[in-house]
Amino acid sequence: MTCIGIGSNLGDREGHCREAIARMEQADCRILKVSTFFETNPWGLSDQPLFLNGALTMATSMPPAALFSLLKAIEKAMGRQETVRWGPRVIDLDILLYDDLILHSALLTIPHPCLHERRFALQPLAEIAPDARHPVFDKTVRELLEGVQ
Repeated sequence: MTCIGIGSNLGDREGHCREAIARMEQADCRILKVSTFFETNPWGLSDQPLFLNGALTMATSMPPAALFSLLKAIEKAMGRQETVRWGPRVIDLDILLYDDLILHSALLTIPHPCLHERRFALQPLAEIAPDARHPVFDKTVRELLEGVQ
């Protein structure tokens, strides 16, 4: 099972998140569950609109690098601009977990390297996959969420 984090803080935030999900479904991603969307404070750069964050689980035959490329292509097609780190964005799509894979490459780190620190990612993920296990920390998503401030 692959877990994806979804977020937006510009325009029709929920509409953008749902459009991104629809685009994933059109590209060899079978969506299993989608969380509730939660309004959250921005991370890193606080002077920007509130985010709407959610998560989904999916089944896909795509290898991690291909999935990463797909997510980046969806972001670009939806108008995301890479201007300021942690800045406002139409859509943000992150691979949080990919089965029990641990991967460190120049392109990609799985599990997401900050997942265990981010309530805005863990809270929606805990709603749909509370027992998914973080392969680095050997803790469930529920356990990680309990440990986040």
